[in-house]
Amino acid sequence: MGSLSASAFLRLPVRLHGIQLGRPTDLLVDVESWHVLGFVVHCGDESVRFLPWAASQPSEAEIAVGSALLLLEDVAFYKKRSVSFRSLIGGELTVGGVLRDVLIGEGGAVSELEIERDGARRRVPPAGTRVVPTRATAA
Repeated sequence: MGSLSASAFLRLPVRLHGIQLGRPTDLLVDVESWHVLGFVVHCGDESVRFLPWAASQPSEAEIAVGSALLLLEDVAFYKKRSVSFRSLIGGELTVGGVLRDVLIGEGGAVSELEIERDGARRRVPPAGTRVVPTRATAA
């Protein structure tokens, strides 16, 4: 898999052997290292769970899991240790511009930030970049 945008991942189903378990509603990001920790998933039973990036097999078609047991119940624990992707969208970058999306590569590393500055979109490396979140958390 090459790089995919976080927005694209949020449109994919979470599946176990082709059976849809839920849909991601957010990504949780460590903005110090610019790594995705995992997905916040709204499951078919109406629960909200956390799916660690390392326990998933994301592709352009789906976010596959090897077991439903990998969808963890304690979402709050992970939210306290990360930043919601949705809260970063529209946030101001300390170097100027507004964050519009992030590109995620192998292993969950954020490879580029898609920003908008003066009406034009461009991509910049995330290293050393700070984003002021627009919201405290996402649902």
